[in-house]
This record gives sequence, structure tokens and C-alpha cells, in this order.
Amino acid sequence: MTEFPVQVSARRDEAEGVFSLELAAPDGRKLPSWTPGAHIDVAVGAAGLRQYSLCGDPVVTDRWRIAVLHEPAGRGGSQHLHRTALPGSVLRVSPPRNNFELVERESYVFVAGGIGITPIMAMVAAADAAGARWSLYYGGRSRGHMAFADELATTYPAARLLPQDQHGLLPIADILAEHSDAVAYCCGPEPLLAAVEAEGARHGIPVHLERFVPRPMEFAPNGSFEVRLASSGRTFRVGANQSIADVLERAGIGIVTSCREGTCGTCETAVLTGDIDHRDSLLTAAEQDRGDTMMLCVSRARSDLLVLDL
Repeated sequence: MTEFPVQVSARRDEAEGVFSLELAAPDGRKLPSWTPGAHIDVAVGAAGLRQYSLCGDPVVTDRWRIAVLHEPAGRGGSQHLHRTALPGSVLRVSPPRNNFELVERESYVFVAGGIGITPIMAMVAAADAAGARWSLYYGGRSRGHMAFADELATTYPAARLLPQDQHGLLPIADILAEHSDAVAYCCGPEPLLAAVEAEGARHGIPVHLERFVPRPMEFAPNGSFEVRLASSGRTFRVGANQSIADVLERAGIGIVTSCREGTCGTCETAVLTGDIDHRDSLLTAAEQDRGDTMMLCVSRARSDLLVLDL
């Protein structure tokens, strides 16, 4: 990962268990530009890297904002930031990367659940600024668990904030039936994503999703295969109980991983030769069918050999 330092200029509690960090360059310079849906990798000590969506305004060039869901029983990333990311502290981050691009359309329906509001916020701002028609439906366990709820209600009075303890689950079937002329963007827990995906298909609505955890899938039993690095010709055997990322890391090959679940795209690598067994939750079906890139942390080979552009 190409890293550079940013300084925490402000920290704020945004909801129960959620805090935001405002980040700026230590020397006051402009930060790299970004587009709605983008995220950054953040170094979180011994826990490695974690991805956080940029949820500020892309027009603002001297600071970024991210929101962190504090999960004490998680893998350690949010715990590290909760403890160490204080005003004045310095974080190491990557330039923004976007696997959840906002396509230009006349009409959008945005659906968010819980911390999934973070990438959606910038999309709503961009759609509103472009004069597009849009609707936002945002659900959470309760109003107190919904980050940025007051900010959204003040800035966008038409946004529908529907906490579950008052309104029940988001009525996805009704929402997409009402917005059959729109393109849908959704981020949140898997049951919400699955519902939006299913109803989108039912109504012929294009659906764009961002997942925090892998899509539930079933795979054939693992087999062993070889990977070859195009730059050096070195070949490695990947066993049934190993990932490509594991094997290459143990061999001292400089690859970068983060989620280890096929959701973030950090380890995406070009494939020059071979048949890929895609097991990620990020690439579209069309991208997987092209067979020219793969996630080294989870995807495997159907052929005996993969040649990687490494």
C-alpha cells in the first residue's frame, strides 16, 4: 500500500458505538481528490489495514471524514482506532480507491442500513448537487444507533429516516416498486443487501451494492494448484488449505491484503493465464467472466496453473 500521513483534526461521537474522524494533511496541503463511494485504507497497528468510506464532501480538498463502528469483539481494527485516534494523532492511510462508483443517472434510490450510510452520504450530496431526482431510505436499530441522522435530517428534509424500533424493517419491496425508474445504491448488512438485490431483479432496477462481509456462497472442495509470477518466473504450490496470499506472503513476495474475505479489493491482481475460481464478493459477474483479475485472499484456480502479473 502506498501510504502517507494524515492528522486527526477532530473526533466526534456520531451515534451509539460510532465515532467520526476528520483527517487533514499535517502540513495543511490539499488531500488527494476522491469521488462518492470511495474508501481509504487505514493502518491500524498489529491489526493490519481496515477500509473506511469517505463520508464528507468531495468538494472539500483540505480534509476528509470517515466514521468508525467500534466493535470491541471484532478483529481489532476499530478497537485500535477507538483507543489511539485522538485529535493531533497521525494515521497512515492510502489514497482513495473506489469500488462503488456512482454512475450518472437522472434518478436514484439510496438505501442504507446502519454504518452503511457512510458511502451513501457523499452519493446523496452528489446527486443533489447535480439536480438529479433522488430518494434516501435509512434504517437502523434505533435513532440513537443511526450515525449522522441529525445532519441528514437537517440538510435533506426529504430523506426518510426509519429506525427499526419505530418503523420496523425497511419496506424494500415497496421502496423499489415506487422507484422502478431509478438506479439503486445500497450499503448495509447482508439481509438488507440481499433484499434490495432480489427486489431490484424483480422490478428490473439496476442495483449497486457494497458489502462489509462476504456474500453467502457455496464452493466446490479446494484443490491444489500452482501460481507463477510473470516478472520472475518463480512458481509456488498452493495447497488445499492455503490461499494464494498466504503462500506468497510466506515466500516474501510484497503483496498487500486487508479484509482477507474478498470484500475490499486491496489484493486484486491481474491474471495473465489460467482459469480463475472466483470467490470474492466484489467483482461483478461480467468482471469475473473476463477472467483477467482476481482477489488473492480468497479466489483460487480451476486450472493447474495461474500466471499472475506480479
